[in-house]
Amino acid sequence: MKTKFLTIFVFQIVVSLLFNQRVVAQELATAAPTDTEKEAFYARSIEYRVADILQALQLADAAKSNTVHDVLVSHYHDLRVRDAGIDTRLKVDGKEVSYANRAEQLAIQTAPLHAAFLTKLAASLTPEQVDQVKDLMTYNKVKVTAKAYEAIVPGLTDAEKAKILELLKAAREAAMEGGSAPEKSDIFQKYKNQINAYLDAQGHDTAKAFADWTAKNPSTNSPVSK
Repeated sequence: MKTKFLTIFVFQIVVSLLFNQRVVAQELATAAPTDTEKEAFYARSIEYRVADILQALQLADAAKSNTVHDVLVSHYHDLRVRDAGIDTRLKVDGKEVSYANRAEQLAIQTAPLHAAFLTKLAASLTPEQVDQVKDLMTYNKVKVTAKAYEAIVPGLTDAEKAKILELLKAAREAAMEGGSAPEKSDIFQKYKNQINAYLDAQGHDTAKAFADWTAKNPSTNSPVSK
């Protein structure tokens, strides 16, 4: 009988130890990352983004490639500092960190960063390559969205297509330094709203065109609607 109780007692201790180890492991796994860990993760993420851009540019000159690399990395870090400042101010004021609340300060603080960034890029890249960087920073939304409008809205004239492209390029200019992919999409949406209003004024019915396209493609999200 004593042996049985001893066995049960030992078994309970082992189970308890295993349970406690599991709890500790879970707590460690879900522990909030330190500031140093966050910075390291961000640095790695930026290097991946920059590597993708450089791969697309296919720069044969190693020195030029290194220069563009440094310009991109520095710019992304500047944007991180900008975002941290804006978001901290919103939290202090008790406001939600959203594009609607960030928009004003985002535009003000981004303007000088944007100008300096493009000047540095232009020193090493052709205008076509600079546009390529802009497209890569905005997930090629200009080309994708322009093609979508042509496919969805019937009877677009060359002048209307040109106006759509003009407004989408303006959207790209504003969105390339958005703080996140959703924020870039929100910025593009403002310009798509302008495009829709323009096309409606030209006699098109964009709401009907979108509805008709969605009815024919129910499982596909349209790039021209939010």
